[in-house]
Amino acid sequence: MLVMFVGTDRTETAVNASQVTFVSSVNDGTRIRFGEGRSVTVTEPIAEVLESLNRSLRPHD
Repeated sequence: MLVMFVGTDRTETAVNASQVTFVSSVNDGTRIRFGEGRSVTVTEPIAEVLESLNRSLRPHD
């Protein structure tokens, strides 16, 4: 499931929630890490990022 965020360069960023390995707070917003050293930094606060990622991974009714 893809989740949309705003990147630090103000572009829309789509993230595949099932590929996220680590989420951390940074000065610019929230860094979302994936395997193989890849990451993206988004402007949303960490609580909002985690809620969006978790919501997308929940089974749909």
